[in-house]
Amino acid sequence: MSPPYSTEHIARAVALIAASLGIGYALGVNTATKSSATSLPADKPLPPAPAEENSDDEGDVADGDLSAVKPSFLEPCKLVLVVRTDLGMTTGKIAAQCGHATLACYKALLKTNPGLLRHWERTGQAKIALKAKSEEDLLELEAAAKSLNLCARAIHDAGRTQIAAGSRTVLGIGPAPVELVNRVTGKLRLL
Repeated sequence: MSPPYSTEHIARAVALIAASLGIGYALGVNTATKSSATSLPADKPLPPAPAEENSDDEGDVADGDLSAVKPSFLEPCKLVLVVRTDLGMTTGKIAAQCGHATLACYKALLKTNPGLLRHWERTGQAKIALKAKSEEDLLELEAAAKSLNLCARAIHDAGRTQIAAGSRTVLGIGPAPVELVNRVTGKLRLL
């Protein structure tokens, strides 16, 4: 009995799949580039940011050279959000604090490394939430991240709801290449 498909049919199917993937990739890159262009304007400076309820902590540990991180073309990137579990924050509070950390990291890299942001956007904008047991853990992670030229922003709560004013709640690290971020956070557990 002969096989249901000939070698010629299989070759055509493989060629069709390869062409489809190539076209899909080209369209995806084009779409990502257009959306990046709208989210990362190169020709106009951003207006000054209004005062925020929660502030990112830019003064404790000096940044490295945030423009030094340059991922290769297909290298995956991610943003890690390290959440303190000892504060007893509710799910909603954690979500809000993670949002603040994401925005703080984004704004810092928008000024210093917009190419890295475009790459992160193009590769899926991965975000991972991890656990930290204490403020000391956050401080150690922040110092380690900044020593590798990674963006790291700690969020301090305003103290209007559940947490004491000034408490560090979340540390955002990245976005940056997965391998580099894992050097800092690879041993932490998922939230």
